[in-house]
Amino acid sequence: MTVKVGLEILRDSGYTALRNARVGLMTNPSAVDGDLNSAYQILTDAPAVKLTALFGPEHGFASVADEGEQIHTQTDVRTGLPVYSLYGADVRPSADMLKNIDILVCDIQDIGVRYYTYLWTISHILEAAGENGVAVVILDRPNPLGGLMIDGPILEPEMASFVGRFPIPVQHGMTLGEMAQMINALWNPTPAHLTVIACEGWTRDMLWEDTGLVWIPPSPNMPHLSTLHHYPGACLIEGTTLSEGRGTNLPFEVVGAPAMNGNELAERMNRLYWLGVRFRPHSFRPYSSKWQGLDCGGVQVHIVDRDWWRPIETWMGLIMTIREMYPARSIWPIPRNAKVEPGAIYHFDRLIGSETLRLGIEAGLPLDKLTRTWAQECDDFRTQRQPFLIYP
Repeated sequence: MTVKVGLEILRDSGYTALRNARVGLMTNPSAVDGDLNSAYQILTDAPAVKLTALFGPEHGFASVADEGEQIHTQTDVRTGLPVYSLYGADVRPSADMLKNIDILVCDIQDIGVRYYTYLWTISHILEAAGENGVAVVILDRPNPLGGLMIDGPILEPEMASFVGRFPIPVQHGMTLGEMAQMINALWNPTPAHLTVIACEGWTRDMLWEDTGLVWIPPSPNMPHLSTLHHYPGACLIEGTTLSEGRGTNLPFEVVGAPAMNGNELAERMNRLYWLGVRFRPHSFRPYSSKWQGLDCGGVQVHIVDRDWWRPIETWMGLIMTIREMYPARSIWPIPRNAKVEPGAIYHFDRLIGSETLRLGIEAGLPLDKLTRTWAQECDDFRTQRQPFLIYP
């Protein structure tokens, strides 16, 4: 079976939803049809579509910028249209950006994890669109991690940031279109006129490998499907002083630091008998990001049984084991604004959604005690999300 994405459904309709409208497009190269034609190419070439502006999220319209890199507004050389950056001085479209737009189309591949910023860019788009009377059309795509698994804690309101604005779990099991409907209804002060053009043929039990679609990296450090399956847990390493493998060929699949004993770490982790995973000693030298140019010891995490794999718990277990191995080493980077802002928030806390986990790790609490509330939180979210689901 091959899933048809929202872009193809729009095209098959003759672009009915966009007729007689001035159209903006937020996208990046991950948005393609089944023949690998991009949304940008399809919509700029369609005579029935009047594109007036383009928008790019984190990593830019071309998806080449590093994580966190500020991006400036540019001009598209092929069409002459402005390419407004929504990851720089502005994270939401201004009234000036929207003045020549009736409908703002969003087509981008999300990965179904709270930390990933594309969802939050769309949340800002929905707010700005509602305030300025602009309609929003989401061209939906599958959640590549499937629609059944919900895992991780709910974000606490005081931890809201661009890696999580609203109270959802780490792995939410919703498509971008479904999530947009939920955000627009529950948390948008001025709800936008929102249309979701759904995929055809996708069901909640399907992972990306079941869709028949080609994996196009949605961001520079999401190159492989294996990266995708690690990310819900491995992204937590970003909130530590450890390398998560950025600047290597295995981002989010390895962890390490200079002078770390990878052999001992692998032995300790394998003795814990985590189901669905094995740990192998691994040495690496990042060419960018943390510990750039330095030799790091650590482990590569290998998924051996997807049915038993639990990425968040596994990677948290890794962090806890490393903390036990090196009690004198600080693994929590001091918040950048800690000197001027009392109570500054640690990045790890923003990612996981509260300070409870970090403080529990420091106190030596067992993992099952740190995660004991997650099942109920996820069950509550499963009920809350129900009215916004599109797919069986």
